[in-house]
Amino acid sequence: MPTLETLDDATAAKAFRRLVRHLRHRTDAQNIDLMGLAGFCRNCLADWIVEADPSLSKDQAREIVYAMPFDEWKARHQLPATPEQLARMEESMMRNHVEAKLDDALDDSFPASDPPSLTDPSR
Repeated sequence: MPTLETLDDATAAKAFRRLVRHLRHRTDAQNIDLMGLAGFCRNCLADWIVEADPSLSKDQAREIVYAMPFDEWKARHQLPATPEQLARMEESMMRNHVEAKLDDALDDSFPASDPPSLTDPSR
């Protein structure tokens, strides 16, 4: 059974491109709403592209995601955020920080080995 880590890169790339095309089509799905619900948005996807390929600039990555310069997309599609949207985003982002800390703690624990108390009954 494949896992996220064993999924081949071609399949993962196809799924990522499909996600980006879907978000390009759904301009009604505002970044602030995506952040409030899922804790990520189009800009996050662009940031992740830069993390994967540091030779790309932030602006280049955003243009990949938006299919146009970010400022142009923003002028065409982005609405002003309401106080409610901002509050939901802040709450959602706090969950990202907690999960990131948990991920960091888990990463720090690998490669993991069982403590002697679990593998050596005499301890």
